Formats: sequence, structure tokens, C-alpha cells
Amino acid sequence: MLKFIFKFTSIAFMLISSVLYSQQKSFNGDPDAAFETARKMAFDGQRKQAQDTLLLLLTKYPDYLDIRDFLASTYAWDGNYESARKEFKYVLQKDSDRQTTWVAAINNELWAEVPFSALKMTKEALTYFPNDEELLLLKARAEANSLNPKEALITVDALLKSNPNNQKAIEYKESLSQELRFNAIGFTYNIDLYSEVFDPMQYYTLDYSRQTKYGSIIARVNFNRRFQNNGLQFEVDLYPRIMEGLYAYLNFGFSDSYLFPKFRFGAELYKSLPRSFEVSLGLRTLKYSSTTNIYTGSVGWYTGNSYLSLRPYITPGDTGTSISGTLTYRLYRSDANNYFGVAGSMGYSPDDYEQFNDGNTGNKKANFDSQRIRFGYYFTSNNRKNAWGAQAGVTHQEISFDQGNFFWIYSLGVSWELKFK
Repeated sequence: MLKFIFKFTSIAFMLISSVLYSQQKSFNGDPDAAFETARKMAFDGQRKQAQDTLLLLLTKYPDYLDIRDFLASTYAWDGNYESARKEFKYVLQKDSDRQTTWVAAINNELWAEVPFSALKMTKEALTYFPNDEELLLLKARAEANSLNPKEALITVDALLKSNPNNQKAIEYKESLSQELRFNAIGFTYNIDLYSEVFDPMQYYTLDYSRQTKYGSIIARVNFNRRFQNNGLQFEVDLYPRIMEGLYAYLNFGFSDSYLFPKFRFGAELYKSLPRSFEVSLGLRTLKYSSTTNIYTGSVGWYTGNSYLSLRPYITPGDTGTSISGTLTYRLYRSDANNYFGVAGSMGYSPDDYEQFNDGNTGNKKANFDSQRIRFGYYFTSNNRKNAWGAQAGVTHQEISFDQGNFFWIYSLGVSWELKFK
């Protein structure tokens, strides 16, 4: 009987609220009692009616943060992640000292499959609640969903070091360890088709990578077919993790073919900054018959599911200083291996020195004109074991031995990677 009375009262309140909502511009009544009734309606499956009531309450009490927080949660439950995001943002801007709101807002980003945004929020939340175990576990999930499983494992290990009895962390570490694949092999093929002068040039790459607790290591073999000659190059890339938010890039390569530099070296330091920015500063060195030093760096910005990066190259030389740059944009889907990318560049880049080295011009330093745009689409299998990519691009290039004249280069490429334990 009591259950029937409660249901009847809820329905009556719902009808009255709907009428009032359509006729009133603001709420009149006891906000606490109305809020409690709206909560019961939401948990009883009457979500839309509950949301109407909550919105009506907010017309008179816009800073009743518990109401707005609960409204955001109902939006998240319904999969209306954008509306939830807007309400959570309002609450946290008014009062950032709300741990439960941070947790709900981060979960909204994870459910929306926006792991980069979720990771950004966990880092911000942890500045208000350092070492909070629930937030640390969410940070690990965001890292794993961003295809940084090693970082996720490091975060969980740090959590368990302070509290070895955290059962959720123990269970998540076990599931994470079962899914982690620290090894990968990959293959890439690219071909350049020229409007004149050159025959098609072909580029093959076979690589093996491994994730370690110190960072990732990549060993690579490059085989090129250019100028009717074949050449091999061997390279190693290292990405050592120095500390939270700071890592490096190191590269070393060598070849006995004139199609490549005899030696190449690269070093760069990357630092994360507030507001999802990342900056770097580095050097590339190419050794042909003489040595070319290229100074570079980057400014990157993550916003939602998007990433934008600007990278300049400065190359001093006997004939002057060459300046080039590349602007890159990526739109991520579920994680870091699923995205669409486009990059535009102007001027000679480090890749151009190798691409157009014919044994005579490769070590000359000149300010050749060049404009390039490239597109890429990358996706994975459902179990994330296989990753594929397709690339296409076009370049308008000044001829190195006939300055003032240009040709077009049409580039196509495919890539594949297999991850395993």
C-alpha cells in the first residue's frame, strides 16, 4: 500500500512539475524536498521527469551545486556526455574542492571514450586531492585507455605501495597485467611518384619495439629503393622516462649506403606543462661527407580528443640558414592508436635531406622551396593487438640541381603493427 502511495505521489508530482515547468520561469517551494523527490524519480527510472524538475530548481537556485552535480550525473548515465560535461564544469569552477564531483566528471570522460581529457582532469584533481586513491585509480584507467599501459602500471604500483590492501587496485593491476602487451613488430611501406625527373622511390621499414619500466625501445631497419639503387639503414630509438611529465628522445642510426647518412643522431627533451601543453627542444645530426646539424623543438596541445603540434627546424649552413616547419593535427577516437591526422609543412625538413640525397646534393645546404601536405588514418582491431594505417600526401618541391624549377611528388603508404606479450 505504501509503495502504491509513493508511486502515486511521484506521478502526481511529476505531472505538477511538468505543468509548472511549462508555466513558471522559476521554482517556488522547498528546494530540498523537491531535490529529494527528483532523486527518487531518477533512481526509479523516471529520468526525464527528474531532469525537468532539477532544471526547474536551478532556475531559482543556479548555485545549488548538489542539484547541478546530480543533474550532470543523470546526463552521464543517459550517455548525454556533452551536457554532463557542461554541468560538471560549472560545478567545479564554482567549487573545485569536491572530490566526488571530480570522480563523476572523470568517469563521464572515460564513458565518452575521451581518455586524454580524462587524464588531464585526473592530473588537475590530484592537485586538490594529492594521493587520493580513487583518483589515482581513475588516472591509471585513463592512461591505459590512452594506450600508455606502462604508465598505468606505474600509477597502480605507486598506489599499492602506499596502500597494499586496496582491493580495487589489486584487481585492476591483475587485469592490466593480463592485457598488457609490451612487445610489438611493425612494417611500413611508402612509395613516392614523381611528376618528372625521377623514377618512383620506395621505402620499407621493419621495426621491433618493447615497453620497459624505463621507457620504450625501438629497433628499426630501413630499406630504400631510390635512384635505381638499394640501401639499408639501421636505427635505434629510445624514449627514457625521467620523471612524471618529463621524458627524452634519443636516436642513433648508421648506414654504408649513400642513400642514407653514414651516421645520424637525435636527442630531444619533452616536458608537460599545465593546461595540457607539452614543449620540447632537441637536435638532429646527419653525417654525409660533411655534417648537418638541425635544431628543432615543438609545442603541442591536447584539447578533448584533438592534438595540435607545431615543430620548426633550423639548419645553419654554408649558404645560409634554412628554416622549415610542420603543423600537425590529430583527431583521436577511442585511444592513441585510433585517429585521423593531417600535417602540412613548408621548407626543407630533415627527411628531405635523406629523401633527395643522390650522392651529390645530399650534403649541400640550400634554402629550397617545398610545400607538403599529408593525410593519415590509423585504426586497430577490437582486441588492440593489430594496428593498421594508411597515408597519402602531395609535395611541391624545388629541384635541388635546378633551382627555380619544381616537380610534384605523390606519396602513398600503408603500415601494420602486431602487439604481443
